[in-house]
Order: sequence, then C-alpha cells, then structure tokens
Amino acid sequence: MNIKSSIKFFGLVALIVLSSCGAKKNTVRKNRSRPVAEKTVASNVASSTITENAHTDPEVQPMTAEQRMQFYIQTFAPIAMEEMRLYNIPASITLAQGILESGAGNGTLAIKANNHFGIKCHSTWSGERVYHDDDELGECFRKYTEVKYSYRDHSLFLTQRSRYADLFKLKISDYKGWAKGLKKAGYATDPKYPDKLISLIERFELWQFDESGALAEQSESYEQQSANETSNEHSIRGRNRIYVVVPGDTLYSLSKRFGLTVDQIMEHNKLQSIDLSVGQQLRIPR
Repeated sequence: MNIKSSIKFFGLVALIVLSSCGAKKNTVRKNRSRPVAEKTVASNVASSTITENAHTDPEVQPMTAEQRMQFYIQTFAPIAMEEMRLYNIPASITLAQGILESGAGNGTLAIKANNHFGIKCHSTWSGERVYHDDDELGECFRKYTEVKYSYRDHSLFLTQRSRYADLFKLKISDYKGWAKGLKKAGYATDPKYPDKLISLIERFELWQFDESGALAEQSESYEQQSANETSNEHSIRGRNRIYVVVPGDTLYSLSKRFGLTVDQIMEHNKLQSIDLSVGQQLRIPR
C-alpha cells in the first residue's frame, strides 16, 4: 500500500469512528429527556384528577350561609343552654348574638381569637388579646383558648355589669325584650341590632331552646305554690318535690339526679310507661 492509499484508509476509519460517537451522544440525550417529559404528563394528570374531585365530591363543597348558620346552632346550642341554666340568659339570645357577632363562626375574631361575641379587652382583661379594626382602627379584643370560654365570658360580661341588670327582670321567654334591652344598654352601636337578633331567632326558631329555662321557672313556681296550700295537702306535698320535665329528660337521668330508681319514680307517679313528655309534672320523693 502506497502512502496516498494509507492516508485515505486512515481518514475513512476516523470518519466512521466520529460518526459512531455522535450517534451515541444523541441517544444518551434522548434517553435523559424522556423521563422528564413523562413526569410532566403524570403531574398534569394528577392535577386534573384533584380538580375534578374538588368539583364532584360533595364532602369538599363549601357550605352555604344558611348551612353554616345551621351548623353553628347544632354545635353551640348545648353550650348556650348550659349558660342559660347557670346565668338565666336566654339561649336564643346567646346563639343569635354568636351567629351575628362571629359570622356564624367564620369571622376574623372567631377564627383568630375564638371570640364569638366581639367582647373588647377593657381595663379588667388580663388574658391574651388580638387587635382588630372595628369602630376604630386596631382595637383590642379578648382572645380565648376555646370557644366555650368565649360563651362563659359573655355570660359574666352581662351578669357583672349593672347596666344590664334590667334584662334579668325579664322572663327567659321574652327574647324580644332582651334584644331591645341589649341595644338600650349599649351592647352594640348598630341601630338595627335588636331587629337582626329577633330575625335570627324567629328564622331558625331559636326560641325553642329557651323552653327548658321557662319550664324550670314553672317548676320553681309549682314548688312555691305547694308550700302555700292547705295543711293537709301540704303534709302530702311536703314529702315530694314537683319536677317539670324539660327536653332531654329521661326516667334514667332523673333517677340518677335525685338518687332514686326508675321503678320508684314510676310507682310514685303511677306511670305505665317510661316515656316522658315535655312539661309533664312528676312528684319526686324527698
């Protein structure tokens, strides 16, 4: 092989080698880029699935304003009724104020501070506090660790201030008088505050939660009346307490409350059934 032929041969070999290397590099680039593209597609599919579920799954649908208020009532009615029992504030008024002041639990103060009644710090408050724009910018409001403490503070706020004293002369069932009295005593500056409370109470029939308190008042009056009856009648009633059945009462719960057995209560009242009705009078042996 002469020199010219040798040069041509080695040139051809070099060209083949370079072409082969270029093909491998291109292959590597393609293999590296494919997983990235597949991951992007998978991500898009997952995202579209979540979006679709958010529109079709009823469990993640936002509640309407009506549903939020109904949920609020179901959640906090037991606390409002307990506060009524302890402090003689109509449960209907407490619930209506809670709905109105807290935006049915969705207002800024309710979320940030568990404050459901818009009670401000005042000079006597030593607990935690938050600042929120109200009548003025950056006003100080009380903060609670749990909502139930907001309800208790609301009861104490009304019972410990003389300007609300006239409210407690009203009957528990007089929610209209309470609504107007709160505005008159200065609880709120909104001139339509009473109308808003009354509207909520009647719209959701919150007055029903006051009936247990009204029946308790009747029960006390029956006991007082029994003390004023004739001596013969008094000698019979003196051995008993007259109890008026309220919502939630059962013979079992009353037996535990008064330290009797279910059979004793049934026998003493000549009951043929364990069923009780709201407003029913029972004689409870002392």
